[in-house]
Amino acid sequence: MPDSGIEGLLRELSPQVLGAVVRRYGHFDLAEDATQEALLAASTQWPAEGRPDDPRAWLITVASRRLTDLLRAEQARRRREDTVVHRALPEEQLAPAADRRAADSDDTLVLLFLCCHPSLSPASQIALTLRAVGGLTTAEIARAFLVPEATTRAKSGIKSSGVPFGMPPAADRAARLDAVLHVLYLIFNEGYAGTSGPDLVRSDLSAEAIRLTRIVHRLVPDDSEVTGLLALMLLTDARRPARTGPDGAPIPMSEQDRSRWNSEYVAEGVALLSEALPHGPTGQFQIQAAIAALHDEAPSAEETDWPQIEALYELLLRLSDNPVVALNHAVAVGMARGPREGLAALEKLGDRISGDHRFHAARAHLLEMAGETAAAGESYVDAARRATSLPQQRYLRSRAARLR
Repeated sequence: MPDSGIEGLLRELSPQVLGAVVRRYGHFDLAEDATQEALLAASTQWPAEGRPDDPRAWLITVASRRLTDLLRAEQARRRREDTVVHRALPEEQLAPAADRRAADSDDTLVLLFLCCHPSLSPASQIALTLRAVGGLTTAEIARAFLVPEATTRAKSGIKSSGVPFGMPPAADRAARLDAVLHVLYLIFNEGYAGTSGPDLVRSDLSAEAIRLTRIVHRLVPDDSEVTGLLALMLLTDARRPARTGPDGAPIPMSEQDRSRWNSEYVAEGVALLSEALPHGPTGQFQIQAAIAALHDEAPSAEETDWPQIEALYELLLRLSDNPVVALNHAVAVGMARGPREGLAALEKLGDRISGDHRFHAARAHLLEMAGETAAAGESYVDAARRATSLPQQRYLRSRAARLR
């Protein structure tokens, strides 16, 4: 597209248009096709003819007309196959007009709720969110190294579930919002530290997660966990410029050039965290953001407030019996009280996470701190064997080789 401003506008409007058309007509699959055709028409017409006064309404009108054509074609096909008379729905059974915004919600947020419906598997939720709200293609989703479950299967699941397009009832809203935040968190993590493949970082994927979380924060500004998740993403992504070397190899936080960290993201993340903590119950995303803030605000690795980080991980463990949280807590114990204490905390994890490369990498780090270089080298090798990310494998092997 020759006009990057138009490209950005279309990317922003895409989920709003899709949400509005689905709200009006249903038919998620056909509505997505119609929206894509409207976006294509805009990308070819607007650079030559100029943008309309109301781009959103223009796109909804074009998408609605195209959807009407698709529905008529579908109805005609059914008439031919079933030889039945076409039955049009009474007007009063239709939802409000697509270009009329709902009074109590935004179509983008409702679309996120729909994509993250609990009847879908987590893989389907992720794939459908990236496709419908993020605008990623099926190929781009597969390249993200998430479970590449077909979005068509997810859309079929929505259709068969009979879930109406709309804001869920108040009683279900909190749980559904939790699912939305969890999906966005998974998308960000996969972009920030890829679990497989040749690259450690997928900056486009983490940026997309931040963009979508900003949308949710704008639509639900008073939810402290939404604010906490956005703060966590910004405070974590702030370190991305210094996380890898010229060859793509990971650089531990203790060895990173902190002058390369994104100071604007750090300032925004800290401000959001300060806004979220006094309001509502303290959730896991707020606590994780507070941990990230302690790392980001430390002038150097040596000046990191590890006792405070250990205390925050203990608080996080009360909210979530997650083995990864327990692993991070054990590392914090080792940094705050000494490597022997950290190794003892690791041993208490038993088999809960011993098959994960992160367990063996943490054990190697603590053994190295304790001066047990031979055992540390063996643990680095064990971690490399279990890692699925190629940069992580190379890094862990280099640590083992250095100790030899």
